[in-house]
Amino acid sequence: MASNTAPVTGPADPSPQLVDFSVDLTADELRRRAEVVAALGPDWDPLAVLREERAAYALLYSGLDAEQQRLHDDLVAAGVLPAAPDEGPNRAAAH
Repeated sequence: MASNTAPVTGPADPSPQLVDFSVDLTADELRRRAEVVAALGPDWDPLAVLREERAAYALLYSGLDAEQQRLHDDLVAAGVLPAAPDEGPNRAAAH
């Protein structure tokens, strides 16, 4: 029975040739950052945002009973929940 496939022919040197491929994304990253800052607008106040985030965190975890606080501290110590912004990463160890 005859084969319908033609023999594979290639270059005389069968070793693959590597091509240097590099892309410098510095200009694109600078443009992207500039666009983000422009989109935030002139009224964006990073300190006000930080204060609001801290207030939201305090409100979220306020009013916990003793068992809930213990569980919360365990989750912070395990790295499941972030530490309170004002208390640092060792918050749970202090309790």
